[in-house]
Amino acid sequence: MSNFEILGLPTDELDVFLSAAHGDPFRVLGPHRVGDNLVIRTFRPDAQELHVELDGGTVERVAANRLHREGFFQAVLPGMRRDASYQLRITGWNGDEWAIRDPYSYGTIMGEVDLHLFSEGNHHQIYERFGAHLRNIGGVEGVYFAVWAPNAHRVSVVGDFNGWDGRVNPMRRLVGSGVWEIFIPGATAGTHYKFEIRTPAGQLLLKSDPFSFFGQWGKETSSLVYDLGKYQWNDHDWMHSRRAKDWNKSPMSIYEVHLGSWRRHGGDAGRSFSYLELADSLIPYVLKMGYTHIELLPIAEHPFEGSWGYQVTNYYAPTSRFGTPDELRHFIDRCHQAGIGVIMDWVPAHFPKDAHALAEFDGTDLYEHMDPRQGEHQDWGTLIFNFGRNEVRNFLTGNALFWLDKYHIDGLRVDAVASMLYLDYSREPGQWVPNVHGGRENLEAVHFIKRTNELCYERFPGTVTIAEESTSWPGVSRPTYLGGLGFGMKWNMGWMHDFLHYMALDPIFRRYHHNSITFSIMYAFSEHFVLVLSHDEVVHGKGSLIGKMPGDEWQKFANLRMFYAWMYGHPGKKLLFMGQEFGQVREWNHDRELDWFLLENPRHDGLHRLVQHLNYTYRSEPALWDLDDSYEGYDWIDHHDADNSVVSFLRRSREGDIIVFVINATPQVLHGYRLGVPEGGFYREIINTDAETYGGSNIGNMGGLQADDFAWQARTHSLMIEVPPLATLAFKLERPPSVADVAVAPG
Repeated sequence: MSNFEILGLPTDELDVFLSAAHGDPFRVLGPHRVGDNLVIRTFRPDAQELHVELDGGTVERVAANRLHREGFFQAVLPGMRRDASYQLRITGWNGDEWAIRDPYSYGTIMGEVDLHLFSEGNHHQIYERFGAHLRNIGGVEGVYFAVWAPNAHRVSVVGDFNGWDGRVNPMRRLVGSGVWEIFIPGATAGTHYKFEIRTPAGQLLLKSDPFSFFGQWGKETSSLVYDLGKYQWNDHDWMHSRRAKDWNKSPMSIYEVHLGSWRRHGGDAGRSFSYLELADSLIPYVLKMGYTHIELLPIAEHPFEGSWGYQVTNYYAPTSRFGTPDELRHFIDRCHQAGIGVIMDWVPAHFPKDAHALAEFDGTDLYEHMDPRQGEHQDWGTLIFNFGRNEVRNFLTGNALFWLDKYHIDGLRVDAVASMLYLDYSREPGQWVPNVHGGRENLEAVHFIKRTNELCYERFPGTVTIAEESTSWPGVSRPTYLGGLGFGMKWNMGWMHDFLHYMALDPIFRRYHHNSITFSIMYAFSEHFVLVLSHDEVVHGKGSLIGKMPGDEWQKFANLRMFYAWMYGHPGKKLLFMGQEFGQVREWNHDRELDWFLLENPRHDGLHRLVQHLNYTYRSEPALWDLDDSYEGYDWIDHHDADNSVVSFLRRSREGDIIVFVINATPQVLHGYRLGVPEGGFYREIINTDAETYGGSNIGNMGGLQADDFAWQARTHSLMIEVPPLATLAFKLERPPSVADVAVAPG
């Protein structure tokens, strides 16, 4: 300690501050009136000398006295007002000199309304207040930091600007809120930072910013200051038209993508494509293949590659693996300009235990439950959000709105919804805590889900939320005002399970499992479904889809072609995981790119061409999508022909278009198979998965047939068709023009 007198500050309080244990730094640092004097204190270990410069005053520069060798300075300005404007002139140990504004000369910044909304869980733009934001305060440029850590004894922001020393910039605690804030003049975009938190037990934690917009990944886990206000969007036409969009009455064919393994430079060992490179490669591919949407496996920051993004550490930051936030926005912008929607996987069910992230954020179970029966997923080794806490719900709901707002995301596919809905999810008796009514439903999570869905649709019309929900919870995709959870759509896990079971059977046994392919229609219209063949079906030893098919190589491909066309004929939106469109043989590996060389093989190329044609046919035929949610759009022709393993049905549009499907799930050709149809006319063959161009045997019906005036299968007309082996056929009714439609020539 120096011989200079410490004005207005007890020595023991200074000792507490210097030990980085003081909970109210603005009481120690900054300007203070002591008698007739203005005393300015600052802590700068990087300063050899320090002066105070007044703005527009008579005294140009006042030397500050070093009160402690570590860098605690005090300047005394006789007779000056408390609100005097000044800056600190610092001379570093290497002789460099620079000036900064004093962070401790600023008053409270976050308003009471923001704090109140946050404490209630109702701040819909929380991302505009918390985290790190470039601000101009009083004509001074800098960065405003705010973080929620209610149980912390002290919080400091540390980074490039203060030598990562937690004593330099401790933050102000806003009374009664658990929120800490500080404005750092001179801090800029690109600055690396973290929060240093002193826990109630005296432990020091170094945490990434939960609200950071950008950060490092892997072993380096700093947050970075990033300006989201500079990017200029060029998707105005898309965003305008999207507002009136009802995706339940529109075609939706989704290409599910893991960005890190879609393509790599130089093959498996090379680096992944960047956001910018994907804009130039993935978008043209998806456009060529006819998909309407891309669904991205989680792109929020995550350190562990093997989690595929499902163990998120920074919910508001896109992963820096592939580039910057603006480069991701460029990718999404380009998708929209090409007419492609973007859905992202969102993971509000759980988070990992990484020490730098949300786990025990302020030294207590803040974001998670304290009781492991409520707070930990034993299967996944992750923690469960405490949905009963307003601020935690606000963190997550704000995050959903953030992606829709700042990144123009068109939809959120919500992961692991079942694990949120049930308190006993994957738990044995005695390992879970019942709700207040003694039941197994997580009432707080249900409230969170409903409110988040309501806000997404209210604030961003034309977007869609999709639930990955594997149970029979009623009304998942029903509006909340009708008692539902409020999702727009739900993954159809039952269809996927039953059909994959059926498809894996040797055709000789399929006749005994006919109900596996007919049962899905019993519930097909109880929800707004998405039919999914996702990444989950080609990992963890499950092999590839082509590998699940029975028979020799020809039969495997015929089976898969039949299955895909059947899927496109079945009610529900469509989703295929990358690689499935050309018959990826290897099980998917997140560390390797897809086996694109397989397209040199005619069978893989034929399958690829079929998926492309299915997408184009699907999008151009309203009968395949605009009555997806109603029995009016579907009718069985015959679901009883188990002996032949044949099913037939028709699809209708609102305008009366009719498409007839017939599926032969055996390797036997069915000659002269009579099929009942609802009316006369020409039935053009628009899908034949046995066509030679797809790698089939080219058995078909010469492009179409005229219906016979012969009643069959309770229909007034019928077709006598050739049904190829292991194939799906589709015929579109072309009605002859009526007299009223025939134009009368003039004269």
